[in-house]
Amino acid sequence: MLLEIVSPEAKLFSAEVTSVALPGVDGSFQILNNHAPIVSILEKGLVKITASNFKFAKEVAAKFTMVDSQNYTLEINSGTIEMKDNKVIVLVD
Repeated sequence: MLLEIVSPEAKLFSAEVTSVALPGVDGSFQILNNHAPIVSILEKGLVKITASNFKFAKEVAAKFTMVDSQNYTLEINSGTIEMKDNKVIVLVD
């Protein structure tokens, strides 16, 4: 599935991923390939991204923390997420 993470300053990430875990206001949740459509509000916490290949723009790479070669995290203050047709768009603050 395609994951796009966008902040007010820039597009932080855009790539095919295996899964993404998000800090929802009612608790953390994970989205996998072919997930049902969803729109949700996010709270302060970590976005956890799993993918086989990561490429970050040089100017945003410092925002991400490497867990291992297939997992990265991004700390956010708040945001919203929409999943539809195997495309996840995350708007973060």
